[in-house]
Amino acid sequence: MHGKRIITSISVFTLIATMAISAAARNPKAATGPTAESALAADDGLAKALRENDSEAILRYLSDDWAVVTTHGDIGEGKSIFPSGIESGYRTLKTFETSEARVRLYGDTALVTTKVRIAGMFGGKPFDIGERQTDVWVWKDGAWKCVLTHESNLPDKAAS
Repeated sequence: MHGKRIITSISVFTLIATMAISAAARNPKAATGPTAESALAADDGLAKALRENDSEAILRYLSDDWAVVTTHGDIGEGKSIFPSGIESGYRTLKTFETSEARVRLYGDTALVTTKVRIAGMFGGKPFDIGERQTDVWVWKDGAWKCVLTHESNLPDKAAS
């Protein structure tokens, strides 16, 4: 009798574990949850989308109320800012390289600060600059969404 209970308990445990693994395989984002690693992966994904001038991918990473504080102190609001600039040809990137990532996780919020090298065309004029950027990410509905980007210029010596 005692041995039968142990076998039944093991069977139930195996069934639950199998269901959990199956659910994680169907929804890998849910399996990762809000971790520093998944926040950095989201930030890397946004950087890749920007580097590739991929408007649709950029939109997937940004929250509907996303805003950017530019190097000039201006505030741009609305997640269509970058994609609309790309689609109109006003802003096209050739380089968007990140380094020196620093991630801080505060529950469902992550701050990702990186050194960024950006080059391309802006308003028909070439540019090549270095910045520190901090992206504020919020974990919502099983994925990270960027709610704020803050940019700071780096002096030329520190930019490379």
